Amino acid sequence: MDDLVLLILCSPSGAGKTTLTRHLLAQLQDFTFSVSHTTRRPREGERDGREYHFIDRERFLSMIDEGAFAEWAEVHGNLYGTSVREIDRARTEGKRGIVFDIDYQGARQIKAKLPHAVGLFVLPPSMQELRRRLEGRGTEDASTIERRYSKAWVEIEHYGFFDYLLVNDDLERSKAAVLGIALSEAHRRWRLAPLAEALLRSGR
Repeated sequence: MDDLVLLILCSPSGAGKTTLTRHLLAQLQDFTFSVSHTTRRPREGERDGREYHFIDRERFLSMIDEGAFAEWAEVHGNLYGTSVREIDRARTEGKRGIVFDIDYQGARQIKAKLPHAVGLFVLPPSMQELRRRLEGRGTEDASTIERRYSKAWVEIEHYGFFDYLLVNDDLERSKAAVLGIALSEAHRRWRLAPLAEALLRSGR
């Protein structure tokens, strides 16, 4: 069985998964980020190949036909997908884990194909706080904020797909929780059993 930790982080927009993902990757150098492909426009400060691979819709659809995605979905009118090559890259680079920042549709697809993938859903402390965070970002117009807020209800309804739930009501505590989950998954017995067996054989 593949010992690469496949950690899926999902949340409604504004609940904090991007902040938590960045913290996790800063703390665990042997984990890498799965850079998704998307047809949406880059936001201010985003760079192609870092936050996303930004491509046009025609190219995205051709990649679907080529079977290039481990998962893909349409979210808020834009297409998002995880390339199979991202998982292969993590293995080639000798990483211990790879983190996916995707929505519940993508999480369902990955867990269907790779049952040992681990899903973490980040919840806001309240819907009122979620709206406040969306409005406070200052990166989207009122109609976009309203659409994301309305979609949050649908996204939260799918919490049952996930192995862990985290209420992001205290950022520092949430950072510690995500880090703890990643480390716990990396130390599951079945992942390290081959090493234990090798140690036993070496002493005989």
